[in-house]
Amino acid sequence: MDVSLRQLQVFHAVAKHRSFSRAAQALCVSQPAVSAQIRALEQTLHLTLFERTGRSVELTEAGRQLLPYAEQVMELLDDAMRAVHDLNNLQRGRVAVAASTTAGIYVVPRVLGAFHRAYPGIELSLDVLNRFAVQQRLLAGEADVAIMGLIEDPHDLEIAQFLPNDLVVIASPRHPLARRRSIPLAELGRELFLVREVGSGTRADMERIFAEAGVPLRIAMELRSSGAIKQAVAADLGIAVVPLDAIQLELETGRLVVLDVEGFPVRRSWSLVRRAGRPASPAADALWHYFLQYALQPH
Repeated sequence: MDVSLRQLQVFHAVAKHRSFSRAAQALCVSQPAVSAQIRALEQTLHLTLFERTGRSVELTEAGRQLLPYAEQVMELLDDAMRAVHDLNNLQRGRVAVAASTTAGIYVVPRVLGAFHRAYPGIELSLDVLNRFAVQQRLLAGEADVAIMGLIEDPHDLEIAQFLPNDLVVIASPRHPLARRRSIPLAELGRELFLVREVGSGTRADMERIFAEAGVPLRIAMELRSSGAIKQAVAADLGIAVVPLDAIQLELETGRLVVLDVEGFPVRRSWSLVRRAGRPASPAADALWHYFLQYALQPH
């Protein structure tokens, strides 16, 4: 049965105003246009919906049966228009964010918190994953925005520079190197290192730095989180290369120190990433630009 939304809208207006002319005024159309829509609807239903009595009209039994359903349709239409309006005005929406481990723990939450205070109606989710899983989520359309470090394959991605992500060498304050200045990188070839798992962006960068300098990397232990590495370094199990963002609290409390190693800190940046060519929702686009503006502010 080919009943159009416009026909129901016109039927609802005529039933509400009990007049073809007043319905036409309310809908900002001509009276013949209203009459044509009602006639087409009655022909489709093979029923008469209105009885014409002079200047006013009354619903027939068929019209009275149809009216509650037409009202529900109009209410749903109003709800849909309000929802779309709210989306466009960032009063509601949903954004899925994915972040590599260090960024997801130490960087992204504070930015999402600021965004949430500005747009409390937008629902946010954050998945903290390794960088390979982050990129897979993004390409599969399961994440709208991602924050990550090393990106080996930028194909199909839109990438913008985000916040600094400097790498530093850390040790326990009891370590012999803690009191040294201008430590040659070559000297670290004698130290035991605590490293992230294979696939970690921090580990990949560290291995590249040592390989380019021709310095051997002696691995004492492999751990799957920056938190575990920090605990192990503080317990004198070795030294480590970590993002500076990950150790602010430990530096403030004196549990860890940054070693003064030549060539460090290594300057890097977190990357803000989304899928290229994919239409973004108003909420996701707002978050993307919020991240960009946040990066420009002093921190």
